[in-house]
Amino acid sequence: MTTPETTPFIIVGLTREGRKFRPSDWAERLCGVMSAFGAERRMKYSPYVGPGEYNGEKAVFIDGRLGEIEPMAYRFMLNFAQDNDLQIVDGICPIDLPKK
Repeated sequence: MTTPETTPFIIVGLTREGRKFRPSDWAERLCGVMSAFGAERRMKYSPYVGPGEYNGEKAVFIDGRLGEIEPMAYRFMLNFAQDNDLQIVDGICPIDLPKK
């Protein structure tokens, strides 16, 4: 069962009015907030947040499990989308994420 804090969602790089969100690397920057250095001394995105494309537009995919593990980070991502008037697609997260 999903709750508002565990629902997967996608942040699409278009405002609700259909304007393209800038800068062009916004998705990578936003995912960079959730990055950490791995064992091989390279930055890695969180396994629960990833950049990609949705219907040809830049997007950030958020696995709902982030809300269970780190609710503040989940709310940060959701608030980012709302504060910037970006489109949100609820209930799907098509990136390959690790199983619990």
